[in-house]
Amino acid sequence: MENIQTVNQQFDADKFQKSIIPLVLLGFLALSFYACYQLLDWVIDTKFAQIQTPTVHQATIQVRERQLTCLARNIYYEAGNEPFEGKVAVAQVTINRSQSGLFPEDICRVVYQKNVFYEKTICQFSWYCDREAMARILHQEVYTESYEVAKKVLLEGFRLPSLHEAMYYHADYVKPGWNKQRITKIGRHIFYK
Repeated sequence: MENIQTVNQQFDADKFQKSIIPLVLLGFLALSFYACYQLLDWVIDTKFAQIQTPTVHQATIQVRERQLTCLARNIYYEAGNEPFEGKVAVAQVTINRSQSGLFPEDICRVVYQKNVFYEKTICQFSWYCDREAMARILHQEVYTESYEVAKKVLLEGFRLPSLHEAMYYHADYVKPGWNKQRITKIGRHIFYK
């Protein structure tokens, strides 16, 4: 009988060892997964946090070139004969609109925006509806100056303090009858909030 008990105890010990080994391995495996999780969490928190994710307002070189061209064309056609401040003012209104949430966010979409009222197409900037004006640049030196102003305003952030809220303007020989708050007059344009 003792032999049977000894065999049963050995059998129980073998059974115990066989059942505990998978549990120990499972424990080590769980501990390894936990360590990997902690390491990955640390990498994400410390290393990836240093990487700046691009925002909507960060642009590629191609996008910036397109924005500069649109802005320069708008300055050229709207304020080509205006003094430096007049050119900056037109550029600033264009950018103010793109940042307002009331107009498209893209500068080119602001410049080329059209609306239809009673079956008549109205452009935000009148030159865009004039197909002859869009045909070509007639005065290269004026366009070059307009492009430089566009760079100064768009890329360097140059602004006229009095126009930080300006959203609209018109030539001084036009009487649109707007019910908007007037800000100032620069050159031949009157600016409004």
